[in-house]
Amino acid sequence: MSDGLRPTLAWRDMTTTATRSGRVPLGDRTVHRLGFGGMKLTGPRVTGPPADRGAALAVLRRAVELGVDHVDTSGLYGPHVVNDLIREALHPYPDGLVIVTRVGARRTPDGGWDEALTPGELRRSVEEDLEHLGLDALPVANLRMPGLGEPGERSLGEPLEALDRLRQEGLVRQLGVSHVTGRQVAEARGTAPLACVQNHYNLIHRTDDALVDDLARDGIAYTALEGVSYTSFFPMGEMGPAQAAALDAVARRLGAAPVQVAIAWLLARSPNVLVIPSATSVAQLEDLLAAGEVTLGPRDTEELDRVVTLGGPPPGGPPAWGGGSGPVPQPRGRHGGP
Repeated sequence: MSDGLRPTLAWRDMTTTATRSGRVPLGDRTVHRLGFGGMKLTGPRVTGPPADRGAALAVLRRAVELGVDHVDTSGLYGPHVVNDLIREALHPYPDGLVIVTRVGARRTPDGGWDEALTPGELRRSVEEDLEHLGLDALPVANLRMPGLGEPGERSLGEPLEALDRLRQEGLVRQLGVSHVTGRQVAEARGTAPLACVQNHYNLIHRTDDALVDDLARDGIAYTALEGVSYTSFFPMGEMGPAQAAALDAVARRLGAAPVQVAIAWLLARSPNVLVIPSATSVAQLEDLLAAGEVTLGPRDTEELDRVVTLGGPPPGGPPAWGGGSGPVPQPRGRHGGP
């Protein structure tokens, strides 16, 4: 199948829930490691409403029924479409639900994405998210640094300080950063309390290996984001033939779908890793959450760890969404801890 999913796992039953993925601290909250990413619940190019609004609402409600307590969204999606859907589907929100938003950009009339990092722009983004989600305070707001390729080495101090002032005002409870290098993470941790880091990371994009381990030692959550467009959980089309064959071999041995094995590898990679797959139907959602039931043995893990080395990048080279390679600088300043 084009999305890497089979209809069901042979050994899966109807009790599959996000709770089987385990739990991890997200700042001062604890959530299940399998969450839900809302970006697919829009029209083409992340613009306008979804083709089936009823299905989108059903997916959100079913996600929470199945134990998902970490929903990732942004006012940029639509814009405001996904936030409005979340409010319609889930408000009043159940206790324990953590809604994570992303700020730092604005949509242009032609559907583009422009940088929006000034204090005024960040305040406007936060206030719009609050209005559309029906919240008094955002549980987590991630500062997403600009760019569609490798994160740039630029200071994030000023925009993060501006976002931290909104936290001190009570408009945001916790802060995170997204699309950043290890050096920027160290700067962020010296600027404000940090609940999480969101970056692109999967079987074939592992430039953040050192960063994942560094954050795990300090109890900071790392959310593994998706492919180039953020619109399908695992970018199968980015894999070379040898890489795809190795993943398929493990999946066949386990009786699981390749995408489920790819998610299981992320969950096994480090206890601080969170995963936020997206879905546009309840059936797809349930199949993705079933990845929490996949148990990798030593042989499986060894073969999957080698996937990144097999066959080289696909034509044109792999997308550079990672957080940068090399040693991770140690944080400085009073907010060096989790």
